[in-house]
Order: sequence, then structure tokens, then C-alpha cells
Amino acid sequence: MQTIPAQDLNKYLHTEIVALYIVLEKELREGAKEPYIRLRIGDKTDSVNAYIWNNAQHYNNLFQVGEVIKIKGIVKDYKGQLQISLNKVRPAQPEEFELGDFLATTEKSIADLGDTLFRYIQGIEDENIKQLLKAIFEDAEFFTLFAQSPAAKNWHHNYIGGLLEHTVAVTMICDFASKIYSLDRDLLIAGALLHDLGKVYEYNLKAVVDFTNVGRLVGHISIADHIVSKKAESLNAFPDVLLMKIRHLILSHHGEPEKGTVRVPQIIEAIVLHFADNMDAQTTGVKQMMEAVQNENAEWTDFDRINERYYFLK
Repeated sequence: MQTIPAQDLNKYLHTEIVALYIVLEKELREGAKEPYIRLRIGDKTDSVNAYIWNNAQHYNNLFQVGEVIKIKGIVKDYKGQLQISLNKVRPAQPEEFELGDFLATTEKSIADLGDTLFRYIQGIEDENIKQLLKAIFEDAEFFTLFAQSPAAKNWHHNYIGGLLEHTVAVTMICDFASKIYSLDRDLLIAGALLHDLGKVYEYNLKAVVDFTNVGRLVGHISIADHIVSKKAESLNAFPDVLLMKIRHLILSHHGEPEKGTVRVPQIIEAIVLHFADNMDAQTTGVKQMMEAVQNENAEWTDFDRINERYYFLK
């Protein structure tokens, strides 16, 4: 259904609206006479406080944080801040909304990124590697998930299509590096295409990016290693040493134990993959922080807690 962007709610002051928003916060509070619910709801454009004054206990069990709800209520002004007094609320049905209304989406063409990925696969000379990559990425159901998945929850490429965008960027960097340093190009390209494969199952593709249970308990590195190992087993006599090297690239791409790596890089292609992965992740993460600054006069970004620094904007 057509909804109202949260950033446009000021145009509907003192008006009853029907719209779809994601629940960002939910708190059941004790009122003077009966409980009420305080919500923070919104979409990718903005967010607003909303209140359910009646039947709070009923509505409290009806939906959770992270879910999209359909609301009916009146937009009000309270001490200079917009809020919505809700009369009706229910969980939205999947067919009523698009994830892109609530999650940011890659600015690049997903179709073009996909074409680039498959061109890299087609350019592989080692037939064993090519068959392995085709067996994984030509699975239409899997590739649909892969092309929509984010690459992270918070830091970099944390949007629809982010995983595909990141994977193609890392592959391009590795392709370039393989020519400069005379590396095993096929092995390095395979590692680049496969290194974050497990993120398809590490994150929920919902209106808020969050970890799945298997994502928290197993993690994308081990998930990718399992997928690749099982797929190689299904192929005809996949070379053991080659599989070991591909698995090593996946298991070592975080580089350092304190960064969550399973193994430290111990072949040169694994070293290059680690730095290529980190280059794209850090560059994109910092760019996202810089682009998020809304004050045109600001000289610095917010504090980057991951890298423990600010970034100069001028």
C-alpha cells in the first residue's frame, strides 16, 4: 500500500493518517490510571514517537521491535515535537510493504553487479574452481538471497544489496592485485567471491538488520566454509589441496584473531584477500559516516567507535 514517509509527517499535523512504519522502540509504561505504550516508529527517511493509550496490554503482545506495523492515528504537536496518537495498530502483511521502504538499498544496479560477478566466474580458467562457483551462484534461490543481503549490521554495506556490492568490489581489488603481484588469480578470485558467502544466513533480511541465531552462534566464516565444503563434495573428485586452499582463504580473511579470524593468513593469496576485504569495508564504512553528517557546517564526523577516531570533513 502507499504510505506516508516519516519525513513528511509535519504536513499532516492534526490529521488522521493510515500508514506503515517499522517499530524501532517499544516500552510498556505505567500511566496515572492504566498502562500505555510508548513507541518509536519510522522508515528510512525519519522516525517519530507514537503512543497507544488504550488496550496497552493487548497491543503489547501483538507486535515486536523490528516488525512493520500498520497504524491509524492522529499526528499531533507536543512541545514542538511531532508525535502520533494511535487508535489502531496491527502487524503489516508481507505483501503490504517493500523492505526498501525501511532499509537503505545499494545505489548501484543489483543487475549490473550480478552481471559483473558472473563475468568473473566465466573468466576462471581452472575448471574445478569454475564448476564450484557455478554450483553455488547459479542456484537461483540462493543467489536471490545473496543479491538482497546486507554485508553487515552496522558498519559497512549495511543495506539491501550490500553483500553483492562488497563482494564485487573485493573481487575487483583482488583481480587488480593478482596482476601486479603475479598471484594465482583463479584462487584469489574464488576466495573473493566466496569469503562472505555465509552472511546470507548470518543476518535476517527484515526491516531491521540483525543477527540470526546461526549467525550469532556459528558466524558467517564457519557457515561459508561449510557451504563450500559440502558443495565441493557434491562435485566429481574436487582436488583436496585446492579445496584446502579455498577454505583457508575463507577461514583467514579477517586476518587477526582479535578480529574474529579462524586462521591467520598463511598463503599469499589469503594475505591479499584479507587486505582487499578490509580496504573495501573500511573505506565504505568511513564514507557512510561522512555522508551521514547532516550539518553542512560540521567539520568532523561523529566518533567512530570501531576505529576510535573522528574524520575531518573539510
